[in-house]
Amino acid sequence: MRVVNIHEAKTHLSRLVEDVATRREPIVIAKAGKPMARLVPLVPERPRRVFGLLAGQIRIADDFDAPLPDDVLKNFEGSEL
Repeated sequence: MRVVNIHEAKTHLSRLVEDVATRREPIVIAKAGKPMARLVPLVPERPRRVFGLLAGQIRIADDFDAPLPDDVLKNFEGSEL
């Protein structure tokens, strides 16, 4: 982790922000050698899931979990029953 003093951070803030964004590595800002703050890359937020978005658009058959016919099952398993 890179450490820069506060004077350098004030002078080169734009460059430091660009470095953090491209390298995805935090930079510690120190005052008189003592760490004071951390400049970290921003993690993009994931879009929120909207439940029920496809309500009424998808239909599930009543027998969706019924056992498969023997000939279809044989094809899936690759063997004779």
